[in-house]
Amino acid sequence: MSHDGVGIRAVLRSAAFLTAGALAASLLAGCGSDEEPSRPLAGQDIDLVARDQVAEGGTLKWAVDAVPETLNTFQADADAGTTRVAQAVLPSMFRLDATGRPVANPAYLESAKVIETEPRQVVLYKLNQQAVWSDGREIGAADFVAQWRALSGKDSAYWTARNAGYDRIEKIERGANDLQVRVTFSRPFADWKSLFSPLYPKDVMGTPDAFNDGARRKLDVTAGPFKVEKVDTATKDVVLTRNPRWWGKPAKLNEIVLHAVDRDKRAAALADGTVDLADIDSAEAERINLASRQGGTGTPLQGAGKTSAKKLRSWALAHGLDSDAVKAGQKKLRKAITRYLEEQEQLHAFDVRKSLEPAYTQLALNGASGPLTDERVRQAIARAIDREELAKLVLTPLGLPAVPVGSHLALSGQADYVDNSGALGGVDTKEAAALLADAGWVLGGPVKEQKKTEKAAGAEAEKKKAEAEKKKAEESDGGDDGQYIVGEDNKGSDDKGSDDKGKHHESAEEKGEKSEKGEKGDEGGKHLSQDGKQYNGGQGGAPGAYAPKGTAAPAGAVTAPLAKDGKALALRFVLPSGPGSETLNSVAARIAAMLDKVGIRTTITKVSDESYFKDHVAAGDYDLALYSWPSSAFPATDARPIYAKPVPAADGSVNVEQNFTRVGTDQVDQLFDQAASTLDEDEARDLIRKADSRIWAAAGSIPLYQRPQLVGARKNLVNAGAFGFQTPVYEDMGFLKKGAKVSPSPSGS
Repeated sequence: MSHDGVGIRAVLRSAAFLTAGALAASLLAGCGSDEEPSRPLAGQDIDLVARDQVAEGGTLKWAVDAVPETLNTFQADADAGTTRVAQAVLPSMFRLDATGRPVANPAYLESAKVIETEPRQVVLYKLNQQAVWSDGREIGAADFVAQWRALSGKDSAYWTARNAGYDRIEKIERGANDLQVRVTFSRPFADWKSLFSPLYPKDVMGTPDAFNDGARRKLDVTAGPFKVEKVDTATKDVVLTRNPRWWGKPAKLNEIVLHAVDRDKRAAALADGTVDLADIDSAEAERINLASRQGGTGTPLQGAGKTSAKKLRSWALAHGLDSDAVKAGQKKLRKAITRYLEEQEQLHAFDVRKSLEPAYTQLALNGASGPLTDERVRQAIARAIDREELAKLVLTPLGLPAVPVGSHLALSGQADYVDNSGALGGVDTKEAAALLADAGWVLGGPVKEQKKTEKAAGAEAEKKKAEAEKKKAEESDGGDDGQYIVGEDNKGSDDKGSDDKGKHHESAEEKGEKSEKGEKGDEGGKHLSQDGKQYNGGQGGAPGAYAPKGTAAPAGAVTAPLAKDGKALALRFVLPSGPGSETLNSVAARIAAMLDKVGIRTTITKVSDESYFKDHVAAGDYDLALYSWPSSAFPATDARPIYAKPVPAADGSVNVEQNFTRVGTDQVDQLFDQAASTLDEDEARDLIRKADSRIWAAAGSIPLYQRPQLVGARKNLVNAGAFGFQTPVYEDMGFLKKGAKVSPSPSGS
């Protein structure tokens, strides 16, 4: 998972009476498997060429967000770098194809299939007879057994982050020979293809000590086209070299170096040769495209060198130079511009490869407290938001298909995908208003000023308030405010206070609400904030959004907030604030304006990236938030914890698993359980689609758009770039032979 933008889908005729019960019949209808399969909205863009067109040797320097804390993908602090290493050096029984479907990996498997269903499900794996670990030992049943025992959840000494599926295995045995592995399940498990991908050697999985600590910084035994040469935290490198015992097609590259580079320094790293391949944000993509189109950007430094400071700053702002450079003196500014232009010259050697990530951005609505506990309010918000407009806002400028995501559980092109957004309906502010009225919210109703609570009184409270204000100012990067209340600065063209449009307004009631807000998450939330780290690697990094002060309410917006029991309908929209925040900033501001049209006020607040998930999303300290989920080929298993109904834990806390919205139903849980236990693929698909319809109706989260995938790549680098759904083929990556040519990719930029 990632917060993006930056970790992945309209209403019944009488919206005012839209309830789970009323929806039941329609949700369970129309989910048959006779629809034409969907197609990916964008194909991969990797400059695909045949292996004989790839030169032998070379080093690929590939940007990652950080040196992985662990090389064990089954630990809580595993991240995208961990996954990248595992894909290159470890066996996976199945990998994903271009449509996100699992396919058997012939390097390790001759076949794998269910051979018995009664009295137990039995899967027989027939292994490639050439498959060996780097120490010369055959891959076999002992490795399967060790991984099952480590991940089954029966031994708490193993610090595992997940065990779904492994907990359903009853036993694992050697088959008719050493190349056969029989896996017997205690309960049917539809997503059995998700298991043993990756597969670790028994040396890693055999004991708790080896599992917990042995594979964090090294992997002595591997079985892929590459092996781990070293993990160097000083140089921020993970070095992978050719595996001499690899039995498959030999790797074209001598080395792959995964080098940690901050998101806002990727273009500079490409330009100076630090990396050859890097996920980038839209601003950096435009820099590369500009260098390619124009051979430069034009410079204000030509001629007599007497360009005014004002013109230099204007030019610097227009070309995206950082704020420190723009604010610097003329001498430093000229140096910054010179450095920028030199980088542009170097960026001629790169192009932008683009696709859509196998992940989507959603608007999350916290249903645990406040107005959003009412399903009708959540549904009204869904009706007020134009998802197509938001998709166009993000994707159209990038030349990518601007189609809203229609499912929480799959993306277009995957077998389980179908657009279930009809469970709620399209954008309709009148229907949204009807839902809000039915929930008791009155337009222009009286709003009482809240009395100061005891928590706000006394010296200690004042001290805490001062500390909070200081932290807020720091999070605002030196700005006057850390938040902005949409709609509070422009009450219409007749408002006499319109001259103060740029000022921040905050009612005493809202200040009181903030001081009283102290709800913290449970241990489940803490665990999940760690798990989310794995997906914090999408386009644009992990930034936040800040609605600019002075943004006027849109034309036609209501001029008074909705109120109920003396309180205005005001929501806190929390976002991260890291580099590359432009996209989420724009999306959040647009959503706030849409909600303002139906009388819902939003306070947009940015917080540090470090605290965003831990202290806000996972802890439940927000009303609205934007973040992303990756898609999965196994939604019955992987998506269940995201939408499971929160349950009380033994210690009195609430276990939310990965359900950060705290919205769930028994029916959804049952549908997931049935889908996971159904071996008939068509039946399982229907159950997943029904679950998705019910998730839409509950309106705990609103899928918006599939995330853009933008990759800066050296022009002669082939078989690498924007991979889309497909698992990379590491042995085919390399640099184009001299004289060879790349056929244009149909999805290329």
